[in-house]
Amino acid sequence: MLWKTTALIAAAVLAMGAAKPAAPKTPAAKTPPAAAKPAPPKPAPAKPLASPVADFDARNPASVMAVLNSGGGKASLVQKDADTVLLDFKSLAANFTLLFAGCDAQGRACKAVQFDYVDDKPGPSFAQVNAFNQTSATCRVFEDRTSRPHLIYSTLLFADDPYEHFRLQALTWTGCIGEFRNFLKESSLTAPPTGPVARPPLALRAISPEGENRAVARRLRRLRDSGGSVI
Repeated sequence: MLWKTTALIAAAVLAMGAAKPAAPKTPAAKTPPAAAKPAPPKPAPAKPLASPVADFDARNPASVMAVLNSGGGKASLVQKDADTVLLDFKSLAANFTLLFAGCDAQGRACKAVQFDYVDDKPGPSFAQVNAFNQTSATCRVFEDRTSRPHLIYSTLLFADDPYEHFRLQALTWTGCIGEFRNFLKESSLTAPPTGPVARPPLALRAISPEGENRAVARRLRRLRDSGGSVI
């Protein structure tokens, strides 16, 4: 009986020694990250709007006059002073003037321009003009001594102004004219206030577009001589 027990123990020991160690588990292969999508190509920068005249310079009244004439209207030189140039523009859409200020002795390199549109019909009341000026971001209205309403729009001019910038200024100005005409129609339908009408504290000295332009030019020269801004 003893020899059987010994034989069983020996067989168990031999079986344990013959058992092979378990092979190590192979780690699961990691899924490679998805390739990043290429960035969409950037749109090409828009080409600047081509000027209808060569070597356009917004500071040069002659250059602006050529652009205005290329659009079907008629621009002409009215007056040239020491540092101001006045152009007159007529078209089927509107007639207005452009006063260039801060110009050099040759009437170029001007620092600012003021557009001026005048309506020959009797103007609105001061209260109505004041309300218009408070609600318009770019346009301004005043009345001269003959009660004619003027619409003005002024902007600075720079040496690096492209034609597209000047075109934007012109579109803003024509938008002002449309807004002003609608204002005149609406104000003509509104009954004027009764009683005394308030007037601005500073009298408007202009008696004509040319007279107002000369007055503006004098103020611009005084500002320039004192070292101030031309606007």
